[in-house]
Amino acid sequence: MKRRTETFASVWDALADSPEQAASLRARAELMRQIVRIIKANGWTQTEAARRCGISQPRANDLLHERISRFSLDALVIIAAALGRRVSVSLKAKAA
Repeated sequence: MKRRTETFASVWDALADSPEQAASLRARAELMRQIVRIIKANGWTQTEAARRCGISQPRANDLLHERISRFSLDALVIIAAALGRRVSVSLKAKAA
């Protein structure tokens, strides 16, 4: 019995059920990575990060462990704003 191997353009395409979901995962992952970078660069504990982000300590734990499925894009934008950052969005044409 031969198995069929599927290939994907990215890990997000492999995880998502649709190209739209993959795009959401990609955007959330990038924003989350940038927020985590800010927290780590400042050397904040989870408790301090939670306070500065306006979230609970368990939620900060999820953030620092990059549990993407637990955060909407809206929630991440609000966290970024709490850290004094402005989020900008750009659209790019899909590669053919």
